[in-house]
Amino acid sequence: MMEKEERQELAGEGYSDRKIQSEPEPCLKWRYVFAILGSMGMAIIYGLKVNLSVAMVAMVNHTAVAAASANKDAGHSGTPKEHNDTESMESLLDGPFLWSSKEQGAILSAYFLGYFVTQIPGGRMAELYSGKYVFLAAVLMNTVGTLLSPVLAFLDYRALIAIRVFEGFGGGFTFPAMNVMIAAWAPPSERSTLSSIAFSGASLGTVLSMMSSGIINTLCGWEYVFYIQGSLSLVWCVLWVICVTDTPASHHFASEAEKNYITSSQPKSSSKAGEKLSVPWMKIFTSVPFMTLAVSHFCNNFGWYMLLVELPLFARSGLGVDMTITTILSSVPFFANWIFSVVYSKSLDTARAKGLISTTTARKISVLIASLVPATCLLAICLVGKNVLVVVILTILAVMFYGSMFSGVFSNQSDLAPNFAGTLMAVTNMLATIPGFLVPFLCGVLTDGTDGLAPWHTVFYMTIGILGFEAVIFTIFGKGEMQPWNSGK
Repeated sequence: MMEKEERQELAGEGYSDRKIQSEPEPCLKWRYVFAILGSMGMAIIYGLKVNLSVAMVAMVNHTAVAAASANKDAGHSGTPKEHNDTESMESLLDGPFLWSSKEQGAILSAYFLGYFVTQIPGGRMAELYSGKYVFLAAVLMNTVGTLLSPVLAFLDYRALIAIRVFEGFGGGFTFPAMNVMIAAWAPPSERSTLSSIAFSGASLGTVLSMMSSGIINTLCGWEYVFYIQGSLSLVWCVLWVICVTDTPASHHFASEAEKNYITSSQPKSSSKAGEKLSVPWMKIFTSVPFMTLAVSHFCNNFGWYMLLVELPLFARSGLGVDMTITTILSSVPFFANWIFSVVYSKSLDTARAKGLISTTTARKISVLIASLVPATCLLAICLVGKNVLVVVILTILAVMFYGSMFSGVFSNQSDLAPNFAGTLMAVTNMLATIPGFLVPFLCGVLTDGTDGLAPWHTVFYMTIGILGFEAVIFTIFGKGEMQPWNSGK
């Protein structure tokens, strides 16, 4: 009876009404091996993206840069600044590079230039050729760039900028390629779980990389941050090539029971075998469910970047907390996010499999949790003032419940059009990258030269409004059913 209800629900959402394979599967399910390796790959990509921000603290000769800045200021006033022996000793203990703040900013932001422009090309290459090898190329580009970073840094800071743009090109492939793989490997009833396992690696990798980069830098030196993390990434590449294929049908180790279970639950295809579908761009951009998803993904990431980047800064500058609290705010919430996302997504898929909720309802619940709970926490942060303990708890809760986004705006593309899962993810993720630039800019403008909590509260209220808007529009217009234009016609 339960199998029949699940089959009817999936058929009603555009999926095959063929009898889903009920033959027992082995304990080792290769779709979960794929999801775990995908999560590790996402962790590598995001870890190699942020390790430079930690290593740069040791790479830059802060004493010399500060002295040069002071001399420049003294030059304007006509009074030269004298150097003493203590300052000379500090400069020897400092990093080797005399990069100004502007040059450091250019190096750190170069990645996002490449990341922004390769989203759609990456999605189409994954759909037309191979999601497996496009994702592998993304990791290899970041690995090569990481291993070359120390050498290029000594060559010229512009060379380091160039390799960071190259890494960004690879980074832009990741979400679209992974979404193509998930569309191929995930039965619709397990899509939330597999998506959450794979995509949550980005959060976990960010935290683990920042922590390990600090340890490696202290014990071995900044160069080894790049050499050790880059070398370990090559091990993953070997495992990915051996253990993952583009489709379950071509997998060498998966059982026939698992292959049949996945393929029997996939949507019917009206195209001929091997036919490459053209992207129905006009229908995509006039689709209300897709445009709702795109706007929601933008709003989601606006709040995410606020919590990821600006809330720890608020704790330091607005609340004046010490480094211990800052470290907690930069790590603990993201471990909580990772655990919650996996547990939540499994519970959601269980409810869907039992016929308790539809896919549309599941996506709406996920978006509501990822928007309203963080918005409520931000509102509470505005109300509690300088109560540091409460702010820390609210931050952990806000980031933790954001874990439902992987079952919401990160899964909905495959619901709407699995044949174009990569392209849809590319479009929405490209739009959602804009807050990565916009949030720091707005926070800088609104808090520049103004002390106290008031300017930060303005930033938080704006974020609350954006998250509330996301909740409203997705609740009204969001869908989880496969769209007619999935056929490419």
